Amino acid sequence: MANTVKVLVVGLGNMGASHASAYHRNPGFEIVGLMSRSIKSKPVPEELKGYPLFEDYDEALRVTRPDAVSINSWPNTHAEYAIKAINAGAHVFMEKPLATNIADAEQVVKLAKAKNRKLVLGYILRVHPSWVKFTELAQTLGKPLVMRLNLNQQSGGPTYDWHKNLIDSLIPIVDCGVHYVDVMCQMTKARPVRVHGIGAKLWAEADKQNYGHLHVEFDDGSVGWYEAGWGPMMSEVAYFVKDVVGPKGAVSIVPNPKAHKEGVSDSSNIDQHTKTDAIQYHHAEVQPGDKSFAKKDEIFVMTDEPNHQELCDREQAFFLKAIQEDLDLTESMDAAVNSLRIVLAAEQSINEKRVVELA
Repeated sequence: MANTVKVLVVGLGNMGASHASAYHRNPGFEIVGLMSRSIKSKPVPEELKGYPLFEDYDEALRVTRPDAVSINSWPNTHAEYAIKAINAGAHVFMEKPLATNIADAEQVVKLAKAKNRKLVLGYILRVHPSWVKFTELAQTLGKPLVMRLNLNQQSGGPTYDWHKNLIDSLIPIVDCGVHYVDVMCQMTKARPVRVHGIGAKLWAEADKQNYGHLHVEFDDGSVGWYEAGWGPMMSEVAYFVKDVVGPKGAVSIVPNPKAHKEGVSDSSNIDQHTKTDAIQYHHAEVQPGDKSFAKKDEIFVMTDEPNHQELCDREQAFFLKAIQEDLDLTESMDAAVNSLRIVLAAEQSINEKRVVELA
């Protein structure tokens, strides 16, 4: 197909399959190959059958000569695969996180800038209309902000091995935490200065701690916490907290009614992680005299909420636009390094049992 972006899709798990589906249905892309280390021994989604399959990344790059590479593999492969793709002349879409350490993350961003290749990170909340609205409303609350965010997931059925294998690469507050500290940084537009983390290993079969809690302080006085835990023992009580408080009031995401999928707990249902029913805006202003609230809480009903696949479609539409229109992605690339720096500092804090000061 003429004038299409030839894309090699790497990794065909939950996120990789969703992104591959987006490329398959977007006429601006042409899938030239699907790669994972075990792709020939596992079933390929029906709509993706017929594309060339590869189990070796270097071979896939050499044979397909793609314009773009979509990296959705385990986190500990991200930096290596991205560097090889960029050096091969390809643009890169990469699922979070950017890397498993800051040195590699900075190397990938530096190379993308030097080679003038587009590097789009899978920060799905940046294309979610409810989260964009949530962030905008939080910015009207004054300073400092107090940000309270969590996402705990109960692992069972198909998510049992997925979560256990993810922990081999990164602990939950690092893997998922980059999304939420990125939101905090957008809300405050301030510099993170100090990070503290605590954690615990509750899952004997997991390689690392499966529960963590991070606290971050910003140079404008704002503070935030993020909590994440995976495992069959995790509670589904209060697993979804998205709440921001400032001098002028509070903004909260109200989750939608539960949509339980067979064999999957509500907290590990991937559509539940971003789906919202409404945003509640509480105004702190009170009346003189009896000090009753001057305004009623506002409820923003979020209609036509995109599901997980539709959000992936939006991400890939943006990736295509970035390539075709030569968009400047400096802010988003630097933000990805910044959010990774915060969550890795939390892991360092856990390991060293101390607060970590950020340079």
